Amino acid sequence: MRKEKFVYNTQTLQYEEVVEPLSIKLLRIFGFTCAALFTGFLFMLFAHRFFPSPNERALLNENDKLRSEIEKMGTEVEQMSEALGNIQERDAYAHRVVFEMDPIDENVWNGGIGGHDRYKEYRQLKYSGETLAKIKEKSDRLRRQMVLQSNSLDTILMAASNKEDMLAAIPAIKPVRSDKLARKVRLLSGFGYRIHPIYKVKRMHAGIDFTAPRGTPIQATGKGRIVKAGRGSGYGLRVIIDHGYGYKTLYAHMDRIDVKVGEEVNRGQKIGIVGSTGASTAPHCHYEVHHKGTKVNPIQFVTDGLTPEEYAELVKLSETVNQSLH
Repeated sequence: MRKEKFVYNTQTLQYEEVVEPLSIKLLRIFGFTCAALFTGFLFMLFAHRFFPSPNERALLNENDKLRSEIEKMGTEVEQMSEALGNIQERDAYAHRVVFEMDPIDENVWNGGIGGHDRYKEYRQLKYSGETLAKIKEKSDRLRRQMVLQSNSLDTILMAASNKEDMLAAIPAIKPVRSDKLARKVRLLSGFGYRIHPIYKVKRMHAGIDFTAPRGTPIQATGKGRIVKAGRGSGYGLRVIIDHGYGYKTLYAHMDRIDVKVGEEVNRGQKIGIVGSTGASTAPHCHYEVHHKGTKVNPIQFVTDGLTPEEYAELVKLSETVNQSLH
């Protein structure tokens, strides 16, 4: 029951009831309502902060887990980037040392993508935006570097295939097996100015004479294609093999030729037999190596079956002036 209020009127000398205007009543009700709503809001915030509902609790737990996973993902991306960097270093070593090629340019490898801020939408997120932006940036760089590395590996595989073909083609063995030689390798007539067996004057001897009994097999010293097979001036019966990569080899004074022009041969394949045709004084195989049109010392290409010490001694002895068999 509302409490009545009276005041004493000095004019009438009586107590009269005080009647409040409607505006005052409405103002009082409005103030009470605002105070109640504000108090309820504060209570609701307090309750949500310290007493979340089951759904809110689940969302909070999920948010914490997502934050932890994002941080873990950032660490893993960093580890993958370091691992890829290590692969790139070995890739560069293979390019430089093994294949003598230029590796991936460092500026290209470490370069980013220019233009506007591609990660602005992530940075706008209040709590995890900066972390997400960094992870996305590292992820994009990692993806780009993986593409570069994949292309580089394709180049290495192609180079390795070409290198394998080149290694199979370059002359690398003696045209006559060591166990078939009539004289020790150290006694062979080598490259340089030698005394001509017929004219008895010094002339350039552009090969090595491998002395062996007539009929001894002569073998191709590398993979290649026969470009000449027949008689040559002073060489008698001779065979020339084009190995590619600028290399050709010549086998002279043969007794018989077992290959024909255009035929493909492999290293170690028999191409004929030792003889003494042409300007020759005894059965032997005169062997020459040409590189890009220049006759080079074959001693660099007959290392099979020799220790490093034996090869060094052979090089020294090959420079000694003696009489060639031509």
